[in-house]
Amino acid sequence: MPAFWLCATLLAYQLGIIVYKKSGYFSLLAPVIVAIVCLIALLVVTATPYETYFAGGQFIHLLLGPATVALAIPLYDQRHRLAKLWLPLLIGVTVGSLVGIISTLALRALFGASFESAMSLVPKSVTTPIAMGIAEKMQGIPEFTACIVVLTGIVGAVIAVPLYKVFGIKQDFIKGFALGLSAHCMGTSRAFQISEKAGAFSGLAMGLTGIVTALIAPYVAGWILPLFY
Repeated sequence: MPAFWLCATLLAYQLGIIVYKKSGYFSLLAPVIVAIVCLIALLVVTATPYETYFAGGQFIHLLLGPATVALAIPLYDQRHRLAKLWLPLLIGVTVGSLVGIISTLALRALFGASFESAMSLVPKSVTTPIAMGIAEKMQGIPEFTACIVVLTGIVGAVIAVPLYKVFGIKQDFIKGFALGLSAHCMGTSRAFQISEKAGAFSGLAMGLTGIVTALIAPYVAGWILPLFY
């Protein structure tokens, strides 16, 4: 059975790629979204628990580490541009991380969410392994965080290109950096569909956002929470 679910995952994503191309690269039909919908439908129809599915899906999950490390290759190709832009990129990551954390805490005050829920939402724009670690340290719910991180990545990957058109953003490195900052690995995957340069900057932003958020989130939350409550 693990082999079946491994094949099902690969086929679902391949179907997503086909649908995405046939739709003229319509954002709501991105490969990740189509694959998720297909797999959820299959699990529901067959009444298969997630644990059974993950026995096969874990083999793809294990490749996330090497895939992340492989982002160093396009980063190396863009090293000269990165060296010139290190200060604005660092400022952008810091400001973006702060906005994400503060806006989450403000929403907690607006909607009356529990403390655990708010702490789980704080690292929503960080890639899953780091986000779960941050949530656990901040007394959040790591499993809830993982779900929110996936949802954040999907939404970011879907709305990014339309937003670029609305605001007239044309530079690939800005597009990629924004995707990596706000939508982690799913945003990076979408950025590589734009261009290799966009993907390189997205990978950089994803890594820096994880580091910066892990360093500042507990302290920012400690400073901001008393202002809202």
